[in-house]
Amino acid sequence: MISNCADFLSKRLPIDKVFSVFRVLETRVRPALDVVIRIWIADIFFHSGLVKLTSWSTTLLLFSEEYQVPFLPSDFAAVMATGAELIAPVLLLIGLGARFAAIPLLIMTAVIQFTYLDSVEHVYWAILLGRIIVRGAGEYSIDHLIRKKLEEKY
Repeated sequence: MISNCADFLSKRLPIDKVFSVFRVLETRVRPALDVVIRIWIADIFFHSGLVKLTSWSTTLLLFSEEYQVPFLPSDFAAVMATGAELIAPVLLLIGLGARFAAIPLLIMTAVIQFTYLDSVEHVYWAILLGRIIVRGAGEYSIDHLIRKKLEEKY
């Protein structure tokens, strides 16, 4: 009976074709998706950093009165957040140290979510940043090139 069922399924559903579609998705679509994720996240944070930089007095006022980051002096938090929002996105965009660049952005996302503004959008950012931290920048990145060179060498 089991062999008949397996025969039936193999005739109705060509497993090789299904797996070939998944292989194409894995090799072609995922690297492009990694780039799109990096660009999207980098754009969000970089523009936020530019806004903070263009109106520094307002940024300092917001950090002292509105944001009130726990455990950090407001001036220091403003400098650190602005620096992270301007440097980490560039690293994400080119895929250099992407896992390390995603960590402060994930921390900032958590701080924003839990202390200032509760938004489902922050959950999406956290998921995408977590993906970068776990899986890396992807095939189209400087990190990938460095890894390939190191694997060739060692």
